[in-house]
Amino acid sequence: MDLFLNRRVLVILFLGFSSGLPLALSGGTLQAWLTVEGVDIKTIGLFTLVGLPYTLKFFWSPLLDRFVIPIFGRRRGWILISQLMLCGVIFSMGLVSPTQAPWVLACLAFILAFFSSSQDIVVDAYRAEVLHDKERGLGAAVSVTGYRIAMLVSGALALILSDILGWHITYMTMAGLMLIGVMATWFGPEPEDPGVPPKTLGEAIGGPFAEFFSRDGALFMLALIVLYKLGDAFAGSLTTSFLIRGVGFSVSEVGTINKGMGLVATIVGALFGGVLMARLGLYRSLLLFGFLQAISNLSFMVLAWIGKNYAMMVFTIGFENLAGGMGTAAFVAFLMALCNHKFTATQFALLSAFASLGRVFVGPLSGTLVEGYGWFLFFLVTFLAAIPGLVLLWKMRRRIGLLEKSGDLLAQTS
Repeated sequence: MDLFLNRRVLVILFLGFSSGLPLALSGGTLQAWLTVEGVDIKTIGLFTLVGLPYTLKFFWSPLLDRFVIPIFGRRRGWILISQLMLCGVIFSMGLVSPTQAPWVLACLAFILAFFSSSQDIVVDAYRAEVLHDKERGLGAAVSVTGYRIAMLVSGALALILSDILGWHITYMTMAGLMLIGVMATWFGPEPEDPGVPPKTLGEAIGGPFAEFFSRDGALFMLALIVLYKLGDAFAGSLTTSFLIRGVGFSVSEVGTINKGMGLVATIVGALFGGVLMARLGLYRSLLLFGFLQAISNLSFMVLAWIGKNYAMMVFTIGFENLAGGMGTAAFVAFLMALCNHKFTATQFALLSAFASLGRVFVGPLSGTLVEGYGWFLFFLVTFLAAIPGLVLLWKMRRRIGLLEKSGDLLAQTS
């Protein structure tokens, strides 16, 4: 219980909320607003490009490592600037008409995505630096929880509020909710080891790569980052299509159980996994949660075999999201442990981008496998895809154990 009441962990919870709130406001919620206002579908399609900064954020992360805002410390200064800019931009979007000035709204949405992704960079760095070793799992879990809650607020709740208050007031309300993050930044503690900023911009750009690849087994670490969540990403790429087309559940049933109950299960899994990590440690948590992720894919295979069955569907969705939440908590804690505090912003941004490579490439392959071999064998393949990551994890148990025992060997060299 002391972990939950810890000031560092509580601040990370609210910063997770602050990170999650802007995402839908430049994505799904904005798309709904444009659709309701009668904006043509071609323009709506072009609006999807405003999310580009989320993909490319590692390009300017070295700037956030190199330069320090002279208030609130190395990380919190940048977080506060990002949050205040987000408040202003979201409020400004509420003053614009999508039909009369669509490109003004598009520019504001792009600026929103830029400062939102910048906030993500520095919040990730701050979380990696401020949390103690035993708190990393729970810190990752509460961050995910805050993020998911914020996505519900700026997604589902914003859509409901738009019917009552109108779109303009809804966006202004969302701008006000960003003050939750501002307060968290204000009261957040400084990391005990914030790291020394790089002396030059060149060092900020090249240093993260040089430092990481100077480590023993760096390439194996990168391989593990890609492979650990690969089976989970493989199965998740077509889950909704499988439930609707593969076994015949209705869209409303899938929405209620897969999206609603699945979200709750993910949050519970992340929190439970975070607490359990404090007892098990990093390596054993990664191994146990990774094994559960792999086994959860087999439950989809069973559902594909027995067909439409509500009890099995509830079990499958609950198990998969619970295991996925636990695995996410351990995996984010692992990425935090790998970051040198001198380059935390850049290294975490790069490592998390590297981790997403699996999700990018399994999508097209998933459809081909289902078309050629059916759902049953597809989910068997997703289970097998999880095995190499677990084998590599076991092979690297000594290195991860050393990282775990030392707390953060990398931070000591910063």
